Amino acid sequence: MAEAFPKAFDKLRRAAEGLPEIIEATSYGTPALKVGKKLLCRVKDAGTVAMVCEHEDKEMLLSAAPDLYFETDHYKGWPYILIRIEAIPLDELHLRLEQAWLRQAPRSLVKRWQARHAL
Repeated sequence: MAEAFPKAFDKLRRAAEGLPEIIEATSYGTPALKVGKKLLCRVKDAGTVAMVCEHEDKEMLLSAAPDLYFETDHYKGWPYILIRIEAIPLDELHLRLEQAWLRQAPRSLVKRWQARHAL
């Protein structure tokens, strides 16, 4: 399914490097990244990615960087933020994916990963 939006999904793959147990899957018929069975993000269309995001972070990101992040009525009230995939720098995308991963990954996996990165 990644063939549907190769540029967007390739950028997501690169941004996810280093995060353990990332699975390539589909969500609503588009390419997605998951940790276990939990969704991290999915390609919404060729220029947009929908990513899991805490409500507090979402509001801050929408205000601070409207050139990168936005929301449609469909996503209001949901813990997802829309990202302009071509505009977002790879390091920023990695940070957003890491935050989504920390929220969605099993607690035991998060603890092991944090222990390795605390050194």
